Amino acid sequence: FRRVDSYGFERPEDFDYASYEAFFSRYLVVLTRRAIKWSKLLKGKNSIQKSLKVKRYIRKGIPNEHRALIWMIVSGAQTNMEQNPGYYQRLLEGEKNDKLVEAIKTDMNRTFPDNVKFRKTADPCLQHPLYNILVAYGHHNKAVGYCQGMNFIAGYLLLITKNEEESFWLLDALIGRILPDYYSPAMLGLKTDQEVLGELVKMKVPAVAELMERHGVMWTLVVSRWFICLFIDILPVETVLRIWDCLFYEGSKIIFRVALTLIKQHQAFILEATNFPDICDKFKQITKGTFVTECHSFMQKIFTDPGSLSMATISKLRETCREKLLSQG
Repeated sequence: FRRVDSYGFERPEDFDYASYEAFFSRYLVVLTRRAIKWSKLLKGKNSIQKSLKVKRYIRKGIPNEHRALIWMIVSGAQTNMEQNPGYYQRLLEGEKNDKLVEAIKTDMNRTFPDNVKFRKTADPCLQHPLYNILVAYGHHNKAVGYCQGMNFIAGYLLLITKNEEESFWLLDALIGRILPDYYSPAMLGLKTDQEVLGELVKMKVPAVAELMERHGVMWTLVVSRWFICLFIDILPVETVLRIWDCLFYEGSKIIFRVALTLIKQHQAFILEATNFPDICDKFKQITKGTFVTECHSFMQKIFTDPGSLSMATISKLRETCREKLLSQG
């Protein structure tokens, strides 16, 4: 196995090649089987209709060669792009907000320093298209502008679509529709969802909720990056992509499923913590190791471990948590 994975990320010094190889040889069999099924489903067409079968297929993973296409279709990005021809180009050619441009430029070298495709020396270097996507998006959605975290998400989209305009419309689908108000200046949606997770943990893993409360650990301290970066740099690439497959199709409740599964699965380990820093450290640990690397079994678990989790439950919790935050404001 190479020092650099197929997405251009350098593997860390302490990378466990042996267990990764064992996992990957098993996963390859799954991928091959899924690829055949997807080819039959698509039959060379560039479209699919949402259905229970498609949902099931997506939960089992989209083969990389079809990923960009399926994300575009199920997220509504494809329709938006087709209805707005030339719009992306016009954003790039239009008047620019200097402050926004400056903020994005500053973040360019900080985006995936461990990915060879984003280095200045790379050919092609992905920093330029990434910069374009973020500048265009900041002018398209002025209420959001640019906010840290968006660079990582757009960078991942670029690695998968290898297409600037498609990445732009997928970013729009995520920020504009799928994630409620995560990146606006007040980040109310993000703060709300962290509180919602806290409430869900109270319901589903009460011992952990109690531990957090006892030591005065705010949820935002341990999970804010899970939400902001949609698990980028938190979980292994393959696992993140499998989560995103479902996120584009099923929406933001997937984030709660992943978070609850990580917490529930490691409940005993988290409960060993005896103080504040210890708890924070445990939350860093639970996103590493074979449980999260084995993306196929991990994804099966996120749909069984947390039990039922309806959008209605989440909407209701969002309402009460948002009101609470606004009254504290």
